[in-house]
Amino acid sequence: MHEWLIGLIEGFKSLGYVGIALALTFEFVPAELVLPLTGFWVYEGDFNIILVILAGTIGGVTGPLTLYALGRYGGRPLVLRFGKYFLVREKEIVKAEQFFAKYGSGVAFFGRFIPGVRTAVSIPCGMANMNVWKFSIYTFAAMLPITSLYVYLGYKLGPRWEEVGPLASQYLTPVAIVILVVLIVWIGWKWLSARRKKANVSANKRDTE
Repeated sequence: MHEWLIGLIEGFKSLGYVGIALALTFEFVPAELVLPLTGFWVYEGDFNIILVILAGTIGGVTGPLTLYALGRYGGRPLVLRFGKYFLVREKEIVKAEQFFAKYGSGVAFFGRFIPGVRTAVSIPCGMANMNVWKFSIYTFAAMLPITSLYVYLGYKLGPRWEEVGPLASQYLTPVAIVILVVLIVWIGWKWLSARRKKANVSANKRDTE
């Protein structure tokens, strides 16, 4: 399976930067495999690293848009039936739904940094009819640093590009923790602000009676 995927990705190489974006559009082709390999291509001198990152980020948006469309126009039954073809299992869908219910549309951004959620998170965004432009912008903003990390590590490791996956996780996990902490603080602040506002309204109402 691994060798077959690498062969498939190599087939897109002849299409240049468009091929890189296309390879990432197919969600059954893991970005964790595509991006380090394209970094290796930069190492070999076949591509420009900036343009590879740009193409990879664009593909990192068009790919999730397919799952977004599946969720928006197919609904949960269709997602559960065909999600496996996009390498998305039911438990990942359930986890992504829980994240969306708890944190709202922001998961289109920070969910990309969380293992077990990053791929499936597009589905509840579509099922909730999240604005497609908002979804695309959030996804682009998240995929730009993630793509840059994977491509850069693939470039630096060169022939050892297949070692990028575990190494990248060491960087992404702390980022995910920081994002979650910031999110929790933000939610807490919003909750306290709403309580203060409600208390002030009640106090003003009592004063006018």
